[in-house]
Amino acid sequence: MSRLRLAGLIAGALAVLTLAVLFALGLRINTGSGMPDLAALKAPAADHDVEIIRDAWGVPHVYGARDRDVAFGLAYAQSEDDWATLQEVVVATRGDLARHKGMDAAVTDYLVHLFRIWPTLDTDYDALPAHIREIAESYAAGANLWAAENPGQVWDGVLPMTGRDVIAGFMFKTPFFYGLDKTFKELFAETRAKEISLGPDNAFMWTDKPTYPIGSNGFAVAPSRSTDGHTRLLVNSHQPYTGPVAWYEARLKSEEGLDITGGVFPGAPVILHGHNRHLGWANTVNKPDLADVYVLEVNPDNADQYRLDGAWRDMDVSTAIIRVKLFGPFEWHAEREVKFSDHGPVLETEHGTYSVRYAGMGETRQLVQYHALNRATSLEEWLEAMRLLALPSINYIYADKAGNIAYVYNGQMPVRPEGWDWQQYLPGDRSDLIWQEYHDFADIPKLINPPSGFVINANNTPFEATAEADDLRPEDFPAHMGIETQMTNRGLRALELMRADDAISDEEFLAYKFDKTYSQDSELAALIRLWLAQDFSGDEMMEAAQAHLAAFDMSADKDDTHAALALLAGEPVVWARMQGEPEPDPVDSLREAVAHLTTHWGRLDVPWGEVNRLRRGDVDLALGGGPDLLRAVYARDPKPDGRLVAQGGDTMIYVADWAPDGTLRTRSIHQFGSATLDEDSPHYADQALLYADQKFRTIPLDRSALEAEATRTYRPGRDG
Repeated sequence: MSRLRLAGLIAGALAVLTLAVLFALGLRINTGSGMPDLAALKAPAADHDVEIIRDAWGVPHVYGARDRDVAFGLAYAQSEDDWATLQEVVVATRGDLARHKGMDAAVTDYLVHLFRIWPTLDTDYDALPAHIREIAESYAAGANLWAAENPGQVWDGVLPMTGRDVIAGFMFKTPFFYGLDKTFKELFAETRAKEISLGPDNAFMWTDKPTYPIGSNGFAVAPSRSTDGHTRLLVNSHQPYTGPVAWYEARLKSEEGLDITGGVFPGAPVILHGHNRHLGWANTVNKPDLADVYVLEVNPDNADQYRLDGAWRDMDVSTAIIRVKLFGPFEWHAEREVKFSDHGPVLETEHGTYSVRYAGMGETRQLVQYHALNRATSLEEWLEAMRLLALPSINYIYADKAGNIAYVYNGQMPVRPEGWDWQQYLPGDRSDLIWQEYHDFADIPKLINPPSGFVINANNTPFEATAEADDLRPEDFPAHMGIETQMTNRGLRALELMRADDAISDEEFLAYKFDKTYSQDSELAALIRLWLAQDFSGDEMMEAAQAHLAAFDMSADKDDTHAALALLAGEPVVWARMQGEPEPDPVDSLREAVAHLTTHWGRLDVPWGEVNRLRRGDVDLALGGGPDLLRAVYARDPKPDGRLVAQGGDTMIYVADWAPDGTLRTRSIHQFGSATLDEDSPHYADQALLYADQKFRTIPLDRSALEAEATRTYRPGRDG
């Protein structure tokens, strides 16, 4: 045998051996799941009676005989406009995102397994009310229909979408709104982040340590506080401009009584916040203490046991297979143990073994509550829906045509034993510290029809929500609820404006929403005072910067020539505080802002709108507003031209206005338009100019007005 042939045989043998080893270690070839029967995916359309009318701005108005028909149509319309995001949400909640997105998504997949989303659904899905399962399944059927008509845009393995996927989306996402992700990130740090609570002999005192949520505004003004006897509601959530938690606008109307307009996220078959003919609500993020970390003592002879009440207890152990995309047809199958204690999911780290118990764990009724809120027609019915307490967090600002207003600091508040510091980690060997119940709805903070006639929330403490005389008091609520006590600039400004105005007109209401001023009690104001107190003698540029800041009137209007320096210098410091990250030195941040402006513009007096931009396709517009302003605009990481491009903040904004006779006027604006992905659509950026100019469009709620401006009318599954 020749040496060349022998070398070839050896190389071939080594290659086979290497592949064998790699396959043993988890390397696999993704052969694909194949496309299911497309005719079968289209068949449920025959059981759904739905009509979609796109208004002048492309927003879908979905009419159906039943609520489930409307859910079917909403899914179809949203799939038309943003299928890519919808399928990503579905795959993520199945714990299979890394197979499509690669290693960066593996943590998301692991958390789905760790939260036991699918074992819980296998047990509890059939116990959900029949009408809720029908709505979820009809939404899935609408998405399946569009996907079957457009198979080239569908990832392998996504279809069919099911009603369980819809419920799983709520289960997985809702705990992250109060910051559960930060709890898990903290546990994966290199060292233990907190001490272990010492118990009742070291009683816990709640402190003012801030949490700095990024955004959302909600106002409600009663007839007694308005100049014209109207009731007004501002719905103004701050979200990313794109992605799985970006707002999609729709109007839903069924013959069963559903008639509501507002916003949804991909995968939601009902309106998440907005208003119907009778009432409406705005959501803002709140962050009570809803998650507890327990330190487990693990059996040194058995890593699957932990000590509880003096005895070793077995963990519930299963294996998760995480499929990770590599290259070409290859994917990596990583096996990871998933452990669960009596407390909750278990995490094994270099500095200890922990278990987490959190609000929303095992909860499947989110859609039950959202649907009840959508269908409510009075304050009493709306409060009855809120009493379900299926949503683990989120503030609610409410108003209705009868002139009622309310603020509810909603949350699944654990009933915890007193005397322990629940902000620290808890010993995991005591079953009496494993809370089992939530406080009743009657126990959570709320204001209903305060005499002052207005309520606000801008991610600030619930103890500053209206006139001082009517505000809730911290001492009336247990310390273990962990209710936040911080103020945002937006909260400060909303109260400064509304407390001083005994009669709020429509024009003033809108002006307050778009206020661009930083309070003298804000963090930015404190930073400016710090910068002005520095001795920059002999540093000509920094002396010029001080003089420039001294003339700043605290307004981030797009034409203001002082805002750019203040905001560019202040944003990195305040952002770090928001995220709980190490703060840059404020003086260094000011120097960097000076360098940025002089490098790109050659001067400090650059109009803010020259720096702060809204970009979408060919649209490039100046924006007023900025971080933590009531006119909220968040833009980080300057582009090569030195400009900031807005990425989030004010997105879908609604103003619902009920006259004394109950007549409803509704106005809305979206930062881009209804066509999320289609750059060729006229609705890709058709609302951007209105958004930049702070103008609204009126929503046609009556069918005749809608038909007069309709751009398209169709019946999914029945046309053609």
